[in-house]
Amino acid sequence: MAILVDVDLPRFECADVVVAAPARGPENWSGAPSAVYLDGSFWLAYRIRRPLDAGRGVSVVVARSDDGVRFEAVSEVQRETFGAASFERAAIMTTSDGADRRWRLYLSCASPRSKHWWVEALEASRPDALAGGIRRMVLPGSPSVAVKDPVLLRTGDHWHMWACRHPLSETGEEDRMVTAYLTSDDGWSWRDHGVVLRGTPGRWDARGARMTTVLSLDPLVVLYDGRASADANWFETTGLARDEGGGLLGLDRPVAASPEGTGALRYASAVTLPDGRTRFYFEAARADGSHDLMTSITP
Repeated sequence: MAILVDVDLPRFECADVVVAAPARGPENWSGAPSAVYLDGSFWLAYRIRRPLDAGRGVSVVVARSDDGVRFEAVSEVQRETFGAASFERAAIMTTSDGADRRWRLYLSCASPRSKHWWVEALEASRPDALAGGIRRMVLPGSPSVAVKDPVLLRTGDHWHMWACRHPLSETGEEDRMVTAYLTSDDGWSWRDHGVVLRGTPGRWDARGARMTTVLSLDPLVVLYDGRASADANWFETTGLARDEGGGLLGLDRPVAASPEGTGALRYASAVTLPDGRTRFYFEAARADGSHDLMTSITP
């Protein structure tokens, strides 16, 4: 497994704050980013979250940048539009590489008074029009499974998705998480290929494993969020896994964490730059319990 560490990784040290937490203190978080680089611009979707008694995930913001650090918001989606109790990680995508491309924003929506989550999407001709885009259900979940935090990748006309699943069969155990792999021809209708990443009992990721970004498709190498216990829910650290045939196998330790607060460093999103370097966006804990959206770039 030594080959797994020979890749670019997100780094808290020397990282820049892209979007500061909405306030100081626990459960005030800016993060859960999804990023793409297109035609010289960085496009970023991120979630604004407040404490449980102040709204949870209140909105998803779409923003643009020339340098990858200083962003200007161009659109914002409110949870009330979807009748959701909260938003979690979104995914921003384009539908093609040509002039006819459209933009999509896949949203993780929490059902009110429930542990259930579903994924719904908005589509528009421009990123700044996404808040008023066409809506479509993508992954409804079920009474027994919540689905959220999609990671999407398109290779030509072939679409890939890795989605986080939370089994709802046992009351009080709904925080458990695994990652499933799905494929599609259009990004709307998906073929489910089953679970490809799960935690390992007795390890740092025993309670769950949520894939967050693709570093390589061949071989498949990914970053993922993991945690050892239910108490660490919301405070995941970042791990590294590779497809060893029959599923993704992770290292026996995290590869990235915050040196502050709870140590959380999660939801990493990788963007490959024209010069071959990788810029990462991630959500990281600060000493006061808040989370900032940060970015680091490989030397």
